[in-house]
Amino acid sequence: MKLNDEVRVFWEQGACGSGKVIVGELEPLTKEWYERIEQYRYEVEPFIFSIAQFPRHTGKKLLEVGVGAGTDHLQWARSGVECCGVDLTEAALEATKTRFALYGFNSNLQRLDAETLPFPNQSFDIVYSWGVIHHSEKPEVIVSEIRRVLKPGGVFIGMMYGRRSSFVFKLWVRHALLGGKPWLSFADVVWDKVESVGTKSYTNDELYAMFRDFTDIELIPMLTKSDTDHWPRWISKFLPAQWGWYIGIRARK
Repeated sequence: MKLNDEVRVFWEQGACGSGKVIVGELEPLTKEWYERIEQYRYEVEPFIFSIAQFPRHTGKKLLEVGVGAGTDHLQWARSGVECCGVDLTEAALEATKTRFALYGFNSNLQRLDAETLPFPNQSFDIVYSWGVIHHSEKPEVIVSEIRRVLKPGGVFIGMMYGRRSSFVFKLWVRHALLGGKPWLSFADVVWDKVESVGTKSYTNDELYAMFRDFTDIELIPMLTKSDTDHWPRWISKFLPAQWGWYIGIRARK
């Protein structure tokens, strides 16, 4: 089975961010279910708003790569953005379509592998992708496709995982050092132990290289709950942002 097929099988079990630990026994695809997902997402990841800056893009045309449960996609729609979205899974498309119908919005949604985007050159003002591209077999191909479909002056906004992070260090200690396999690299552990198989993580230099054909590349490291959990409070509050699991990205074509 190809890697992207394995990734699809994993995420067909449920749209990202909709696990039982978040929604409990709420009925799926109901307003209460969606609102619980949204509440949790922005409690845990409030920095999404400062990276995406949804209201600043009113009237623009957006493509989201990896819509998940449609939480951020709905924020774009609420901000007056013309929305298109793609995802590898039917689970995500069903969740997002139902969510948009409940809240009275529209989006052009398609299930496909983002390594080949079915849009003409220079179609979008914004391409957004939060925590998705690093699951693909060939993230660099998706980045190339994103640049192709952006208009001149258009912007990519998103997030990818950072390898030199507190979270990955804890994973390495647990699965490599204490697991009797200290020769495993941080990248090896992320590949096998984070979400779907084949998950990748990056250094700043690797991300700059991946986005080298863009201009005005801005990387914003962010500490997450995954980074600070299980450390004593007095230690976690001193962890620098540079050790964060998330790296926000803004890059202009």
